[in-house]
Amino acid sequence: MIENTILVTCPKACSSYLRSELEELGYEVTREAPAGVFTKGTMEDCMRLNLLLRTGLRVLWEVGNFRAYDGERLYQKAVRMPWESWIPADGYVSIGSSIRNDTINNTNFAGLRLKDAMVDRIREKRGRRPDTGNDSEKAMIFLYWHEKDVCIYLDTSGVPISNRGYRVSPGQAPMRENLAASVIRASRWDRKSAFVNPMCGSGTLAIEAALLATNRPAGILRDNFAFMHLEGYRREDFENIRSEIKDQGTDKLDFPIIATDRNTGAVDAALRNAEFAGVEHLIEFDVCDFKETRIPEDPGVMVFNPEYGDRMGEEEALVSTYQEIGDLFKQKCPGYWGYIFTGNPNLGKRVGLKTKRKIEFYNGPIECRLLEYELYSGTRIPKYVNQEKE
Repeated sequence: MIENTILVTCPKACSSYLRSELEELGYEVTREAPAGVFTKGTMEDCMRLNLLLRTGLRVLWEVGNFRAYDGERLYQKAVRMPWESWIPADGYVSIGSSIRNDTINNTNFAGLRLKDAMVDRIREKRGRRPDTGNDSEKAMIFLYWHEKDVCIYLDTSGVPISNRGYRVSPGQAPMRENLAASVIRASRWDRKSAFVNPMCGSGTLAIEAALLATNRPAGILRDNFAFMHLEGYRREDFENIRSEIKDQGTDKLDFPIIATDRNTGAVDAALRNAEFAGVEHLIEFDVCDFKETRIPEDPGVMVFNPEYGDRMGEEEALVSTYQEIGDLFKQKCPGYWGYIFTGNPNLGKRVGLKTKRKIEFYNGPIECRLLEYELYSGTRIPKYVNQEKE
């Protein structure tokens, strides 16, 4: 099979976690960008990565690269590409883009010129042309055009692979699945010890931890990817890959994953999501205040994703919450690694413990930090002092 460059995209500040994930899967990383990682592989590799990757967003397969100064040059070079080999003449295709070219004032124009080249080529070779539009459930093309450099990809994912398909009850302001997976990878969790998630909300962190610990494919619930709508796709090839990957997982854990929330509706939603993901039997759910969460004696990690003011409430009302999280860490979690994911640095300072690390993340447009605390028995640091600087 043909091997091309593969670009897997990810949120800003997550490329290092995506890189390590690709390397764990046996893929050689050729380049790391701020919001993506490059490797090489076949279309079958793209199928595999769509099923396996936890931290990525889209799996893009490069089919062309050249230089173009303007829209006319883009058309002239794109119309020579063998589109009929990739896009069915009776199919449907949409085009996404990242454009930064001084001759283009409207990014829709660039996509239109690429679309014209594609359908003109297919009409010439097949006698008919595919429909086009904005439906991400079908075949997709991605156009990267910065200055004079053009790269054209088949987007083999369509809907981002962060959409696992298990979150049937999203809850209020949920953390995206791929962000949760990146946060877990950034932590020091060894996948062999307790994972405790108070304030679990819709359960994404606990569910992603269970999927990771059991080696269950992240995208196994998905029944539609963009590669399924490409020319030459064979269902049996995908099912063979899917079966092989599915058989690699386990169904048991010898350590606890605990998720609690004081909101009964949140825990109900988390349980439904876990059931849909097939991991409800691996997670201990409980309705309680976070201070009453069961903490196993054998240390592991405890991860909080509390509100941070600018999204769901006023900052002043959350000060005591962050202080109480710090008290819980100090008083009940000796030997653990503690983590707080927050988009509010002022509230982070109210925890009253010195951070071991402050790890950069973005929750959509919000700049966040994963605050890491090494929790020693008897440690106590006065609040608001000795805070680690950025």
